[in-house]
Amino acid sequence: MDWTRWLPFTSTVVSVIFTIAVLQRYYRRRGLYLLFWGLGLVLYSMGTFAEFYSTFGWSALVFRMWYIGGALLTAAWLGQGTIYLLVRRGNWAHYLMIGLVIASVLAVGVMLATPLDESAFDPGVGLSTQYKQIMPADALVRRLTPLFNVYGTLWLVGGAVYSAWVFWRKRVLLHRAIGNVLIAAGAMAPAIGGSLSRLGTSEFLYLSELLGAVLMFLGFLRATTPMTRKNASVPVQQG
Repeated sequence: MDWTRWLPFTSTVVSVIFTIAVLQRYYRRRGLYLLFWGLGLVLYSMGTFAEFYSTFGWSALVFRMWYIGGALLTAAWLGQGTIYLLVRRGNWAHYLMIGLVIASVLAVGVMLATPLDESAFDPGVGLSTQYKQIMPADALVRRLTPLFNVYGTLWLVGGAVYSAWVFWRKRVLLHRAIGNVLIAAGAMAPAIGGSLSRLGTSEFLYLSELLGAVLMFLGFLRATTPMTRKNASVPVQQG
């Protein structure tokens, strides 16, 4: 059995379960940050499933799905969720969300219009390794992608690290400090794997995506676990 084929499938299963958990919490608590985290995880799941599907053969639709979910928008929408969690003053979170919606729609339109070279596709090679041969070198969407990723990563990782530091410094809700550290580590894992994949080692990207999904899920569960009875004197503000 080709284990590299089943890594993205396993990542999809984990991220779908993670998505359901986040959206169930949104249904109970109605925090907009949970809704946008859920959307980001739907995109994450879409990207990993497209990687798995592509190991069996070519599909232009699946490739576009992979690029939109796996490369373009996931980090940005996860980061937007963190903005809604941390930015409470004025309407800045709403303004940034409107800007991201407009930018996302335009970027998706550009991606859908980008010509693809099916002849360059090899099912035995990870999409993150060969996408440069499939897409035009001067494709506009490739220039837009770093902007979305930097925006999302700064907010998601930076927000998690900042939250962990605040909880740790105040010595309150330490379970949330631990959870945020795990979330930050999980968010960084696919970025590191993506850098390695550019060297032609796509199996590291698949492993990092699975590791990222697992760490973020564990971090979410740790951060949202209610305080034990012995710590009941500490005020709890569940997110």
